[in-house]
Amino acid sequence: MIQTHQLTIKFGSARVLSDFNLHVPEGSVFALLGPNGAGKTTALRILLNILRATAGRAEVLGCDSRKLGPAQFARIGYVSENRELPGWMRVGSFLNYCRKFYPDWNDAEASSLVRMFSLPLDRKLSSLSRGMRIKAAFAAALAYRPRLLILDEPFSGLDVAVREHLIQSIAALTPDTTILIATHDLADIEGFATHVAYLSDGHLAFAEEMETLTTRFREIELVVGNPALNKLPETWLNVNQLPGLVRFTHASYDPARCNSELRQYWPDISDISVRPLSLRSIFLALSAQQRS
Repeated sequence: MIQTHQLTIKFGSARVLSDFNLHVPEGSVFALLGPNGAGKTTALRILLNILRATAGRAEVLGCDSRKLGPAQFARIGYVSENRELPGWMRVGSFLNYCRKFYPDWNDAEASSLVRMFSLPLDRKLSSLSRGMRIKAAFAAALAYRPRLLILDEPFSGLDVAVREHLIQSIAALTPDTTILIATHDLADIEGFATHVAYLSDGHLAFAEEMETLTTRFREIELVVGNPALNKLPETWLNVNQLPGLVRFTHASYDPARCNSELRQYWPDISDISVRPLSLRSIFLALSAQQRS
């Protein structure tokens, strides 16, 4: 659904995105994670032909992103925290206005979304809470069952109840839709995303299936007699060596070889503890490693 090749963009002398290679499989819920300012929104704007890359290329729905037109946009849904809605419009008029742009718009689906989100059709968008405006944007983006749904920090600033309602609704309503969601909040995607990528300072650190990511990260704790003197592997993150105790995050854990690998550095290990990590713990470990 989405393929980028060495995508790079500079604003003046500042390189915002560098050699960005991403493959979003059809039917996936792909989370693009990273701190604010990492380049996530810039990447999405290139995909949507809002910005032009300095180098490289991107394909969306099999089309060069620079050539996206009405036929492609009619199959793409887009919701962004920065998207400005016409505040002077009433909700009903807004949905009717959007309806004319999408040949596959389904009136029954739109009515169902209005009921699901409890949208007041007779109220102006400017009078709604932030949560209700986002719901209106989602109703407009889902009423035509897009093949691709692109979300840019869509739940930022929403309370937990509204966020959970939206995530559950999207999951239920888009079983055949490919979703690309850019966010810095892990709560947005844990239990929802099938794939995950991490973007930092314009560089893609990794992109893989969620199951693979959570399988390869483990917290290792060792009871040892002496500290290791050799240089430790790069996949051992945030190594903390204390008298008699070593603790670190293993970023490439393999149970078949872990024990022998550890004993190369600490032959006198008396106890090994291996614990799985939550997605939050994984990204905290990655962030701490970057800072160090």
